[in-house]
Amino acid sequence: MVLRRVVVTGLGALTPIGNTIEEYWNGLINGISGAAPITYFDASKFRTHFACELKNFNVEDFIERKEARKMDRYAQYAMVSSEEAMKDANFNLDTIDKDRAGVIWGSGIGGLETFQIEVLNFAAGDGTPKFNPFFIPKMISDIACGHISIKYGFRGPNFATVSACASSTNAIIDAFNYIRLGHADIMVTGGSEAAVTIAGMGGFNAMHALSTRNDDPKTASRPMDKDRDGFVLGEGAGALILEEYEHAVARGAKIYCEIGGGGMSADAYHITAPHPEGLGAKNVMLNCLRDSGLQPTDVDGVNMHGTSTPLGDLAESKAIQHVFGEHAYTMNLNSTKSMTGHLLGAAGAIETISSILSLKHGIVPPTINHFTDDENIDTKLNFTFNVAQKREMNVVMSNTFGFGGHNACVLVKKLDYKS
Repeated sequence: MVLRRVVVTGLGALTPIGNTIEEYWNGLINGISGAAPITYFDASKFRTHFACELKNFNVEDFIERKEARKMDRYAQYAMVSSEEAMKDANFNLDTIDKDRAGVIWGSGIGGLETFQIEVLNFAAGDGTPKFNPFFIPKMISDIACGHISIKYGFRGPNFATVSACASSTNAIIDAFNYIRLGHADIMVTGGSEAAVTIAGMGGFNAMHALSTRNDDPKTASRPMDKDRDGFVLGEGAGALILEEYEHAVARGAKIYCEIGGGGMSADAYHITAPHPEGLGAKNVMLNCLRDSGLQPTDVDGVNMHGTSTPLGDLAESKAIQHVFGEHAYTMNLNSTKSMTGHLLGAAGAIETISSILSLKHGIVPPTINHFTDDENIDTKLNFTFNVAQKREMNVVMSNTFGFGGHNACVLVKKLDYKS
């Protein structure tokens, strides 16, 4: 069968460095750090006192209080970012076929705060079970896509993807495939996460996964730097509207780019550590290139997973060199997690959006907080350290890797590039 082309016609973002697409992009290209002391709870007894929280966000500016109280923060974030993306796509909801419009949304953890609140309340009581009737529908990780579909009346494919930090990239790839295989014309996709909680911070601290640079939070996320000591936990959401190309053209839609392809793989190595030689990362990029029908030399840049962990950054760098060979030295590599922190299941969505905006504006956001080269990482690679770089971008790949060895990679390209 002939695969249909898939384009992006709407974007929405809610991030620690900006609550709209415009604010997010300005934060990226200006190298703004979203890290700051935690305000949601007293973290003074935790090993890490800081995170990348949202700033100046009031959910009641977007959702009525009564309805917002029925949603965990991760679902609230999904609703806000998807609303921006839907407005950006500028559909006439009275004329589209809602049976062929769906929602696939990713979240690595889902309603962690809701679960935490309900369990702590029960533990503080006398053993009598008193639970909020919305406990379960607030907590489950598929409820965000349910809320989105209900709001817009979309009756097409509707489900959640869960693959830890690769969740929203898997959601994008699934949405892309549902359209190109002919099962839908429009898909709302992306991901959201709200794990800056007592349980979230405590759990990741117990794993020694988080940076403990409490004296200088803004420089704590240091991808590829010799002194990196773990990731910085972030929160937020990213939403994309994917649409079949002819469908978008017929309604005169603004088109950002084309989705070229997606790749998936497993490390099959360890529950949290990456394969030391980046085997899964190498395979996922090769699978993505194969799916796209493109060569390594076609790629202008890679938005790396780049979490600022000692093992992860090294393994991914090795994988990039293996996949791209000498061409790796001509590309721009970057890690936007240096600014946003790690949004876990939402990371792939906001990083794919960053990649799309790089295509549009011809600018590669920087990898901030680089102070000292790591002798184990090839210094000839261009990691776009500290300052954004202007460059014509035609093809960009975005990597995401999750605990459990889950790897996902999506490729975006300009509409007229080898279509």
